Amino acid sequence: MNQAIQFPDQESWDEQRQAVCFPALVNGVILTCAISREGLCRHYGSDAAPLSLFNAHRWDIEEQAERLIAQQQEDDQGWVWLS
Repeated sequence: MNQAIQFPDQESWDEQRQAVCFPALVNGVILTCAISREGLCRHYGSDAAPLSLFNAHRWDIEEQAERLIAQQQEDDQGWVWLS
């Protein structure tokens, strides 16, 4: 794991965006990462609440976020969206 990227346990459900949002601390800067309900269900099944799916697959999701951050895949608002 890249020690310059840390993921605090501060995920939350954003009803408006229909996504689990979670912070990434990158060299002292906080980025917001998100994965939609649709993305969670597509990858991990739809039989659980989004936060439960996120927590059950946290390591995989954080690894995907690390790759996107390393590739500088932030959107116009500085968010990293996982698919």
